[in-house]
Amino acid sequence: MKKVFLSVCAVAIAFVALPAFAAVQTEGKNDCLFYGKNCPNAVDSLPERIAKLKNEIAKGEKVYTAEELKLLERRLKEDNETMRVLNKPGGHR
Repeated sequence: MKKVFLSVCAVAIAFVALPAFAAVQTEGKNDCLFYGKNCPNAVDSLPERIAKLKNEIAKGEKVYTAEELKLLERRLKEDNETMRVLNKPGGHR
């Protein structure tokens, strides 16, 4: 019974401590932009988001894996397409 109680307590402590470790900025990655985490009061305009994506992509494989870079590039492409549609005469309703 004592072992079960101690095990439950250890698991509870681990779950409580997990968010504290997750809040740490990892390897220069922009967690807010990449994962949608750790972005208090961050609301970017579309041009600001495009600029941030370009900056993150420029960091390259020193910071991001190849898969992460592909995801960032896909998001940049989508945001550029959205910007193109919005700037097109009659493109938005």
